[in-house]
Amino acid sequence: MFGRRRRQQNDDEARTHLEWAYADDEERPDNDDAADLPTDGPTETDRRGGPWDANDVADDRPGIDLGGMRVPTVAGMDLRVDVSEEQVVAATVVLGESALQIHPFAAPRTLGIWDEVRREIAASITRDGGTVDEVDGPFGPELRAKVPVRAPDGRSGVQAARFVGADGPRWFLRGVFTGQAATDPGAGGPLEDVFRGIVVVRGDQPMPPREPLELRLPQDAAGKDVGDEEERPPIDPFERGPEITEVR
Repeated sequence: MFGRRRRQQNDDEARTHLEWAYADDEERPDNDDAADLPTDGPTETDRRGGPWDANDVADDRPGIDLGGMRVPTVAGMDLRVDVSEEQVVAATVVLGESALQIHPFAAPRTLGIWDEVRREIAASITRDGGTVDEVDGPFGPELRAKVPVRAPDGRSGVQAARFVGADGPRWFLRGVFTGQAATDPGAGGPLEDVFRGIVVVRGDQPMPPREPLELRLPQDAAGKDVGDEEERPPIDPFERGPEITEVR
């Protein structure tokens, strides 16, 4: 199944622990070519067999083409994309009672950023009143958190989430597991395979570190339209709003 949903503009204003921002007194580099160290990004070994760089796999490798990444398919999954002002800003794979939200970003050519990003996410969740534990997972260090959320009706609560990351050649891929995959280690396997099978298409253009890679709707979904939907909790992929679907 494929679906898309439109985000309200105020979603972008409400930057949460699921995103990151430089502090006001930090200088954000103009592009990732500014680094002058000669080393390359992390290797396949560092990524433990996936996710993959587009230069390392065949172009016809099966998957749903979203531009900046190709997402493998698993029987029974839904792929949902968030659309803001006609731009795809996120993708979420839903399988049973679990979900995986995925975002690809540009990164410096000289070093990975997951260590730094992980600290920022943990600090943000803790500052907002949540709890975080860092553990060693199937993709290396990950965060298992209880994240404060606010429902559309105004009620407050917490949601379990697992934050994983993979550093690649001039890119970084972040994944957020919710639902059963965030609370039951045995339930995360199928979505972990999806994350492991993602192919990141970084491209050659200069980009600032942490700039989201451009995503797009799959070709067979382009041109279809949906109306705006109600505001939703930031990491709840299970509450459906208006969306279009088609069977794959």
